[in-house]
Amino acid sequence: MHTALPTQVNIHEAKTRLSQLIEQVEAGGEVVIARAGSPVVRLVAVAQPRPRRVLGALAGHLPSPGDYNAPLPDELLDAFEGH
Repeated sequence: MHTALPTQVNIHEAKTRLSQLIEQVEAGGEVVIARAGSPVVRLVAVAQPRPRRVLGALAGHLPSPGDYNAPLPDELLDAFEGH
């Protein structure tokens, strides 16, 4: 797998093209900002928080059999236990 090299720009160019560089990073690219040709900082995207999962959010929306907690038939238990 080939990984693209980061884009390196000097500070003046970074100030001039900041919006474009931010779009590049948001699209998965990497930007290194340099001073006099020496890398100084890396521009990275902020990790977006994952949506919170709410327990019970689907309560009452999915059908469930009334006997879901009943013991399994012996044949089915034997199959699970390899008999």
